[in-house]
Amino acid sequence: MKHLTLAAVLGLLAAPVFAESHSMAPTGDAAAGEEVFARNCVACHVVENADGEVLAGRNAQTGPNLYGVVGRDIASIEGFRYSDSLAELGEMGNSWNEEMFTGYVQDPTGWLREVLDDRRARGKMAFQLRSEEDAHNVWAYLHSLAPPEMDAEATDS
Repeated sequence: MKHLTLAAVLGLLAAPVFAESHSMAPTGDAAAGEEVFARNCVACHVVENADGEVLAGRNAQTGPNLYGVVGRDIASIEGFRYSDSLAELGEMGNSWNEEMFTGYVQDPTGWLREVLDDRRARGKMAFQLRSEEDAHNVWAYLHSLAPPEMDAEATDS
C-alpha cells in the first residue's frame, strides 16, 4: 500500500512538468492569425509546402519560407541569409516554439539582445507585430499549416 501511495504522490507531482513539456498546442486563434498574416506578413514571407503549393503569402522571398516553422531549428533554412545573431541562436540548438516566436516577431532586435544577453545583437526583420495577441494568433495560424508529421509530433509530444 505504501508503494501505491508513493507512486500516486510522485505521479501527481510530476504531472504539471510532464503536461507543460508535452503541451505544444498553440494558445492563439488560427482564424485571427490568418487575417494578421494576410495584412502584415505576406509582403516578406510565404508558406509554401514541399510540393511547391503556396498555402499563404505571395511567394515573397525577403523572409524565409514559414512552412514547417513550428518546432523547426532556428535559422535553419538552407541558403537563407539570416542575421548573425539569429544564426548564433540557431547554432545554440534552439528551435521555434510559441514563446520564442511571439517574442521575436514583436521586437526582433530587442528580443535577440535579451535572449543572447548581447546589446550588439541585431535581427534583420524590421517589422514588428504590435500586440502579443496578434503574435500568438499568427503562431496558431502557422501551426495550422504545419506539415502533417509536424502537427502529429506537436500534439503527441
